[in-house]
Amino acid sequence: MDDQLKIFKAYDVRGLVPDELDERKARAIGWSFARLCMGTGGIGPSVASTTPAQPLPPPLSPAGVAPEDSQFSRSLVIARDMRQSGDGLASQFAAGAMAAGMNVVDMGMASTDMLYFVSGHLDMPAAMFTASHNPAAYNGIKLCYRGARPVGQETGLALVKEMAQEALAHGSDGGKETPGTHLERIDMMAEYVDHVLSFVDVGTLRELVVVADVANGMGGMVVPEVFSKLPLKLHMLYPELDGSFPNHPADPIQEENLADLKRAVINMHADIGLAFDGDADRVFLVDENAQPVSGSVTTALVATRMLSKFPGSTILYNIICSKAVPETIIAMGGVPVRTRVGHSFIKKVMAETGAVFGGEHSGHYYFRDNYRADSGLIAALIILELMSVSSSSLSELLEPFRQYKSSGEINTKVDNPAGVVAAVAARLSDSGVQCDLTDGLTVDYGGWWFNLRPSNTEPLLRLNVETSGELEIGTCVDMVKHLIEEVS
Repeated sequence: MDDQLKIFKAYDVRGLVPDELDERKARAIGWSFARLCMGTGGIGPSVASTTPAQPLPPPLSPAGVAPEDSQFSRSLVIARDMRQSGDGLASQFAAGAMAAGMNVVDMGMASTDMLYFVSGHLDMPAAMFTASHNPAAYNGIKLCYRGARPVGQETGLALVKEMAQEALAHGSDGGKETPGTHLERIDMMAEYVDHVLSFVDVGTLRELVVVADVANGMGGMVVPEVFSKLPLKLHMLYPELDGSFPNHPADPIQEENLADLKRAVINMHADIGLAFDGDADRVFLVDENAQPVSGSVTTALVATRMLSKFPGSTILYNIICSKAVPETIIAMGGVPVRTRVGHSFIKKVMAETGAVFGGEHSGHYYFRDNYRADSGLIAALIILELMSVSSSSLSELLEPFRQYKSSGEINTKVDNPAGVVAAVAARLSDSGVQCDLTDGLTVDYGGWWFNLRPSNTEPLLRLNVETSGELEIGTCVDMVKHLIEEVS
């Protein structure tokens, strides 16, 4: 059978609408995910049961629901961002879930971190319709189990794909809604705002000037709600919800998309600039001098605050974070643990280690007390709290973490990203270079290091290079690019 569902990635579903992801597929995925949740009590299968060779879990009958399950044990929650295709996809996903026998609670439009909060707060599995930072023609689905537990390839996503393929091939998505199921609307904004604010002492915040560029994404809904409770002067850029992204792409990791924010920070004499992505779960910072702040440096700074509140705690950082991150954690008396890139991997390690916080170079920041889920807004508030209690500017706070030079993420389209990474690793291994294959290829030469890995969400080869200054960053980048050219 042709793979109709190549839209399934390492930890989410994502593709062009309608060529790759359409309403029929959304319905099949909704039916499959509901069936998986009902068959496992909403907590997902064990890792051992997610290989295709294992039998698919049957849905539980209403009488088969365990009494210790929450009141929402036969319900799942859905939400969508502002993309034009989201309403139709979410509606068909809900229809598929109800055909499988699951009730659906619809939040309407929301940020991804708001959906994770509701999943945790109500102890319900959930589905968020978003393509995050991707262009307007894309959409996708982020899934989680009860308590915002992650769904990835090794924790159920492969089974959802297999069941959805079966449904598409044989028309076995349940047909009409199961009698007794229903869809209800829910508004959890007030509870979400209170939860986000619980991570800081609002009384310590001083009157800082903040510019937030939400890029016509979901930040336009949630940022004003949270900041309305704070003694801050907020200026918003592009707050209108518009999934066509008329002003600039909602991809703040690309510095060209920060141009408007940097200009506004200078013109408004702001203390900080915040740039959110399309579904508002990521945030990138711009300091008062309009200098962009990498996700690694932000991770190091948030880690200092978390370790001051929770001394000796474990802090996670992903494999492409700056060396400044583990060095900072150790200096603060914490325990650094390195992880693979991606939310499903990080959340799993957080659960295993009890880590209080985890950060990614890509601008995702995870908190134990946020159901181990990521939230750019929580990270932003912690930075604002730190600026307030220290009476320091953002650039002053960041100075200790800026001792390394980074290339930023360099993305290249190649025919076979995984093959290129394997070929570069083989070439280096043959010449005696130590290669770390934890996530893609990482090579540390002492004075500089690089990571080369295939994207988990796009057909791209991602390169990150960092140097302590012994060599120019451009020289290091050129050396890796030359290796790539040699093996391509």
